[in-house]
Amino acid sequence: MSNLAQKISPVTLDIHPVAGRIGAEIRGIKLTGDLAPEVVAAIEAALVEHKVIFFRQQELDDQSQEAFASLLGQPISHPTVPVRDGTRYLLELDGARGQRANSWHTDVTFVEAYPKASILRSVVAPAAGGDTIWANTATAYNDLPDELRELADKLWAVHSNEYDYAHGKRNADPAVLEAYRKIFASTVYETEHPLVRVHPVSGERSLILGHFVKRIKGFSVAESQSLFNLLQNYVIRPENTVRWRWNVGDVAIWDNRSTQHYAVDDYADQPRIVRRVTLAGDVPVSIDGQRSHASAKH
Repeated sequence: MSNLAQKISPVTLDIHPVAGRIGAEIRGIKLTGDLAPEVVAAIEAALVEHKVIFFRQQELDDQSQEAFASLLGQPISHPTVPVRDGTRYLLELDGARGQRANSWHTDVTFVEAYPKASILRSVVAPAAGGDTIWANTATAYNDLPDELRELADKLWAVHSNEYDYAHGKRNADPAVLEAYRKIFASTVYETEHPLVRVHPVSGERSLILGHFVKRIKGFSVAESQSLFNLLQNYVIRPENTVRWRWNVGDVAIWDNRSTQHYAVDDYADQPRIVRRVTLAGDVPVSIDGQRSHASAKH
């Protein structure tokens, strides 16, 4: 257990790192809506330390997933996508409906206070394929050469939920994609975030990038894309990632303030359904103390 975890909770969890820089499986815990506070605190500490944590063979349903999520923070619904019927906050992602997040992103960065964490449960898992990959945006920042890090420290980017929904989905039904796009961008948001934020718990610096970045302020479209690619490539290096093979009942929780993720779209027409609850986050703060702010909504 790290010093941070010891300060937050005296409980020792059975933690097994999955990859060298990010990700750990926690064993011996049944996730419910009435876990003891000290266990919840230990889970929160493990989340900050390992960035994404995994629990096998859980027995959560929609209601108990929401109840468990509420122990970790305030659940919130998606700004534009309707929640699953019968739930308050739960978002269902069904591959058969074109909801395949096969692009690197941090959840909902197009709003100011984007979620601090997400809790994702596997409901239907394909026999092969459909893994999810997470990347550590804090170690990515640390990997930057000094000169590039100094540049990133000064930069701000505009994030928006209006982006190319068809990119990377060449075999998808265009009508299905267009229907989802109309829902997802029913209200268009634009928010300015620093490229580098300070984590409110650990104090780590991490990169805010991903596919919701529309442009980097002060640069042309072409220059923005070049800078984005340069920095994003540090995030998604294989050494900086962890990959999870889903079984039904698995639960993944990730720190949305210091990760990106990518749902691998390699399962063809096999069914794949996951359900997610997100938790309210704080407004990011740059290394010089400036806060993110909304720039447009329409």
